[in-house]
Amino acid sequence: MGETRSVERSKKRVWLVVAIVLAAIGIDQFIKLYIASHFQLGESREVCSWFWLCYVENNGMAFGIEWFSKLALTIFRLIAVGLLGWYIHVLLRRPETPTGYIATIAFIIAGAMGNIIDCIFYGKLFGYAGWFYGRVIDMFYFPLIHNSAGEVIFFRPVFNFADSCITCAVAVILLFYMKQLNMDADFRHPSEQS
Repeated sequence: MGETRSVERSKKRVWLVVAIVLAAIGIDQFIKLYIASHFQLGESREVCSWFWLCYVENNGMAFGIEWFSKLALTIFRLIAVGLLGWYIHVLLRRPETPTGYIATIAFIIAGAMGNIIDCIFYGKLFGYAGWFYGRVIDMFYFPLIHNSAGEVIFFRPVFNFADSCITCAVAVILLFYMKQLNMDADFRHPSEQS
């Protein structure tokens, strides 16, 4: 009876991960394609004084940082998602791992995959570059604090839904799951541990 419950719980957690990843990627790609088809590149529209929708293409990492070539960055992202996929597979086999922690890792995977899709396909889809050389579409802008001259001093970066998935999941891990993260320093499969 207990083993059956454990198997059922394990299946539910797998489906939770699948649902999170597919839903987050779907929402992210819908928003990006909507922005790309309804805005001109560089166009901004005010939703309210502290929230704007913009169409910005990001060629690099977060906040437009470009430390590596575009191809190297895309390959790095693919490897990172592969490692996170392996990690979540290990977590799913550990019944003691909190479901909330597994969900946060799923959101990180989904966010990374959402931006990888842009990098792999958007250059070809929109006709400005080849495979693996696409730019990430960003659209959310929150100019919350201005100085006396009216210039935005916080929050300047433009970001997307995938970035939000990653940022929020990391924040939840730091606030609620640091102990779990520290316990998972040993990533081996439970059957491999002594």
